[in-house]
Amino acid sequence: MPEIELSSGPIDYQDTGGAGPVLVFGHGLPMNETQWRKVVPLLDGYRCVLPTLPLGGHRRPMNPDADLSHRGVARLLGEFIERLGLDEVTLVLNDWGGGQFLVSEEQGRRVARLVLVACEAFDNFPPGPAKALAHVCRVPGGVWLLTRLMRVPAFRNNRNGYGGMSLRGIPDEILDDWFAPATRSRAIRRDFAKFATSAPDRATLLAWSERLRDFDRPVLVVWAAEDRLMPREHGPRLAELYPKGRLVEIADSSTLVPEDQPERLAEVLTDFLIRTGAEPFRQTG
Repeated sequence: MPEIELSSGPIDYQDTGGAGPVLVFGHGLPMNETQWRKVVPLLDGYRCVLPTLPLGGHRRPMNPDADLSHRGVARLLGEFIERLGLDEVTLVLNDWGGGQFLVSEEQGRRVARLVLVACEAFDNFPPGPAKALAHVCRVPGGVWLLTRLMRVPAFRNNRNGYGGMSLRGIPDEILDDWFAPATRSRAIRRDFAKFATSAPDRATLLAWSERLRDFDRPVLVVWAAEDRLMPREHGPRLAELYPKGRLVEIADSSTLVPEDQPERLAEVLTDFLIRTGAEPFRQTG
C-alpha cells in the first residue's frame, strides 16, 4: 500500500488510478479504507483514492504533536489531496463528518463536490451513543480497555455501539482489522484518544456549520432511514444548509450505508456525479 509523509505523520492510502474523475473517501472511527470495500468496485471509470486517516485505525502513529482534532484531521486531508496533486475532487464522507470543515479552509478550493453519507453534522459530534466512548477515551488506559472489550461479542454487537451501525452486521474480520492497530500500539491508542476526545462545544460546532453555507458547489446528502446515530432530521437540514444541496434517503440501512446498501449507494453517487459533470472515463479502442 502506498504511503505519503505529511506534516503530522505518515498516511497510507489506496488508489485505483486511471484517468477518471477523482473521488476521495473518508471513513469513521477507528475504521480504514475497507469501509468502502463493497462500493469502490461498483464505480468503474472513476479514480478512487482512500486515505487511512489517523482516527485510530491507522497503521503507523502520527507525530506526538499532531493536531488530531476534527479541524486538524480535515486540514490533514486537505494536505493529502494537495500533495497528491488532486484537483476537482469529489469528497465522500460516511460516519465521520469533520471532513466537511475542509471546504472552509484554503485547501477546500480543490473540492468540487461533497457527498455526505449518514455522517456527523451540526452539534452531533460525536453521535449520541458514541459519547460514552469519548468519555472512556478520556480515562488513562481507556482505549486499551476498549480494544479488550471489542473482543467480547456482547459488547461489539451492542446496538448502542458498533453493532448498531449496520443492519447487516459488520463482519468480525473487518472489525478486528479496524481495532488491530490500537490493540498493538500504545502510540496509536494515544492518537485514537486525541481524536475521540477532540469535539469542541456545541456553540463552536454550530458556528463552524454556519460557515458551510459559503460552499457553493454541488452537495449530495445521503441519509439512512434506520440510522441510530445520525438524527433523521439532519439529512434535510444539511441539504438545506448547502446552497446546492440535494437529499436522497436510503431505506433498510443504518449509519454504514456502504455496508448495508452498497449497490444503491453506488447508484445514487454515480447519478449525482454524472448530473454535475463528472462523467466516468470510458476506455475507447
